[in-house]
Amino acid sequence: MMDQNMLDAFQMMWGPFPEPVMLVHKNRTILAVNDLARSAGIPVETKCFSLNPEARGAACQHCKANLALRERRTICTEETQNGKRIIGYWMPLKDEDIYVHFGVGTAEAMGCQPCHPEKAQELVTL
Repeated sequence: MMDQNMLDAFQMMWGPFPEPVMLVHKNRTILAVNDLARSAGIPVETKCFSLNPEARGAACQHCKANLALRERRTICTEETQNGKRIIGYWMPLKDEDIYVHFGVGTAEAMGCQPCHPEKAQELVTL
């Protein structure tokens, strides 16, 4: 389903991103995950909705993957999870039935190592 060049490109772009990121086929099979997603235990070659205990059947209630793939554009949503604000993205790849899915704020909501912009600013001013 995926060629190695695309998997390598995904890792090059998203590997160090400080939020969990998944590369997902339109059938919801997770094809690849970045470093943080891997360390959080997100498995490859499983259905993404299986990670969500609130999913109904074969879909998550707030999933925008079908819309993103149909309209060939990135869809963004905002929600609160575990009291934390998350901005979710479904970003279809050009000319593919594949999309990148991630949420800014997800790492903190999951209790993973969050990215602290204020600390990044402190480093800039040193």
